Amino acid sequence: MRTTIRLDENLLKEAKLLAARRGTTLKSVIEDVMRESLARQHDAKQCEPVQLTTFKGNGLLPGVDLDVSQD
Repeated sequence: MRTTIRLDENLLKEAKLLAARRGTTLKSVIEDVMRESLARQHDAKQCEPVQLTTFKGNGLLPGVDLDVSQD
């Protein structure tokens, strides 16, 4: 099917570079990216909610900061 879409100029440049690196067409790159994105959304909808175990208490222990990265 043929259609027209408007893409951000930088995004289009990146997609063209990716197509060139892969030795494929821009059309193939766009189709692959769309399939991957749609599959991720479909998979995310099928995930069951996670049950977290909680305990009674008075909150965090002294010195525990959940906002600090452990890099």
